[in-house]
Amino acid sequence: MTIAGPIDSPMRNGNLTAHTPATAFQPDSDVAQRAAALKRVPDDKAMLRAVAELTRDLGAPNPRIFWSDFMASAFLGYAGLAVSILSGNLWLQCVAALISVLALYRAGGFIHEVSHVKHSALPGFRFGFNAVIGVPLLVPSYMYEGIHNLHHARTRYGTDQDPEYLPLALMKPWTLPLFIFASLFAPFALLFRNAVLAPLSLFIPALRKIVVERYSGLAINPAFRRRPAEGEAHRNWIIQETAASIWSIVLLGGVFSGYIPMNAFLIFLAIVSSVAVLNQVRTLVAHLWENDGEPLSVTAQFLDSVNVPPPGLLASIWAPVGLRYHALHHLLPSVPYHALGEAHRRLTAQLAPDSAYHRANYDGLAGLITRLTRSTFVRGA
Repeated sequence: MTIAGPIDSPMRNGNLTAHTPATAFQPDSDVAQRAAALKRVPDDKAMLRAVAELTRDLGAPNPRIFWSDFMASAFLGYAGLAVSILSGNLWLQCVAALISVLALYRAGGFIHEVSHVKHSALPGFRFGFNAVIGVPLLVPSYMYEGIHNLHHARTRYGTDQDPEYLPLALMKPWTLPLFIFASLFAPFALLFRNAVLAPLSLFIPALRKIVVERYSGLAINPAFRRRPAEGEAHRNWIIQETAASIWSIVLLGGVFSGYIPMNAFLIFLAIVSSVAVLNQVRTLVAHLWENDGEPLSVTAQFLDSVNVPPPGLLASIWAPVGLRYHALHHLLPSVPYHALGEAHRRLTAQLAPDSAYHRANYDGLAGLITRLTRSTFVRGA
């Protein structure tokens, strides 16, 4: 999983060994060199065993933590939304809107847990998420379930078959601002998808194929095409999609009829857009994005991912619900978000200082964005 042992010569017979120096993965190295080095990183089976042994008791989700965290975040988010709509004080509206964005962003982050958790261990949580956040904010969980697990597939990560990966560090400088700018329009696109495209696609098979393949997943890879779901997953998809379509039509109908004030609708869209932008910024630093499309070892996937552990506090805001341990999550995808902090503490305490585990830890958002931006100017200009 990680690279351990003393640091000596990085190359042996033209390949990276388990003694690859940390500088091969540092921001000051040329991005092309880092990308080439990443593809040659072997799996450390001893480290994989150690990670499994140190965390084997952390796999069970705690329903009390899940429900209380999720519901408190959703309540605070909707309360902030209500105040921002109803208050006549501009400053109070702005503060309430900020609280709403951060709280709904955290509540929305539970879609990631829904895609990983064993639903028998958290009965009703998928329904609760979709009823409280997924459908009202137009991101029902079927749009992530069946998508996100592909990102964790050993042979898909970082390839054109990975719905959640783009080699952003190797792309043109204008890619990053466009990546962020596009997220501003997420609620408009989702409204159109659910209120117009989904109902029409029921009567136009060719359109349905396009809607399923291209407009039914929270993916960032434009080349990815989703396959239709089957069995229980298909039933969940249809129920959630129908609910989202009905809600979108009712919402737009209320606005056009004057029942819902335009001002309230615009504030709602602004808050949902802000949530989408914040999530897109967080996505920018979830990985280093330095793979050019070839399959990687699990250890290499880990090194291409990012932890932003304590003592910094801001990461708990912009990377909530365990997302500050994104690299660790790639090692332990079945460990619930509330246990990742403990897993990180154990691994940090037990693994040697020269372990590759420590090389996936970063200080904060600004440094990661600077690194990524610098890479695009060096490589993509």
